[in-house]
Amino acid sequence: MGRYDFRPLRVRQTAKALFDAKRVPHLPQWYAVVGDIPPGETLARPVQRAPRPRGTKKASRIFQPLPIQYPEDKLRSDFFGDHPWELARPRLIVENSGNDSRGQDWSKIVQPGKQLDGESVVQRQMWLMRHQAMSKPAAYDLARREFYQHRHLEDIRRRVAKEEALHVGAYFGKGPLAIGMELEDRSWEKWKIWAAKQVEQEQNMRAQMFTGPQDNDGDELTEPELDAAVEEVQGSVPDSKAGQLAMGGAAVHP
Repeated sequence: MGRYDFRPLRVRQTAKALFDAKRVPHLPQWYAVVGDIPPGETLARPVQRAPRPRGTKKASRIFQPLPIQYPEDKLRSDFFGDHPWELARPRLIVENSGNDSRGQDWSKIVQPGKQLDGESVVQRQMWLMRHQAMSKPAAYDLARREFYQHRHLEDIRRRVAKEEALHVGAYFGKGPLAIGMELEDRSWEKWKIWAAKQVEQEQNMRAQMFTGPQDNDGDELTEPELDAAVEEVQGSVPDSKAGQLAMGGAAVHP
């Protein structure tokens, strides 16, 4: 289709062509409305420019916004580049007042009311660089070390809570790893059945290539039928030649 898609502009013509070709029994209800109020033909809204007085120099890049950059952007890129799977974790982005970050003290990485995630590492690293005068790599290493420690404690708490729940009679369903292994085993069993059929068909094809003589129906000749065919061939040659043919001799030359 190229860069632009013009099919929405031709929807009325397409409906009329389908009706003329008897592909649809009747025209749609919006056919007359679209004909009275057609869609816009231009693909972009025209830019309204104010007249420029004479003698004034044209301003360059006046309609382009200035780039907005924050020091945390580079730190986020570094962290999530090293920990891409952190982006797959669910995140809570709802705030109570819109200024929740003002009440957070990043002298410690764990904040009340906020889950521990990659943003905690970024803000902790920024606090260490500003208040502890630490270099960027040193602050990054310290913030990551604290992040790993608290994430490990979270895993221990989660595992202990599950063991306690199982002890009092709770039941948990299959985890994602167990479900994935079952799906993989099911696909493996289907593949084995398909592979066995393919091997069987290949063996049958090879067996048909090396089978003995066949009759008109495609079945192999039985031993009595084979003897009768040999006797018929022997009766059609002279006696001296038939003896050699019956003894399985070499080919007879005239």
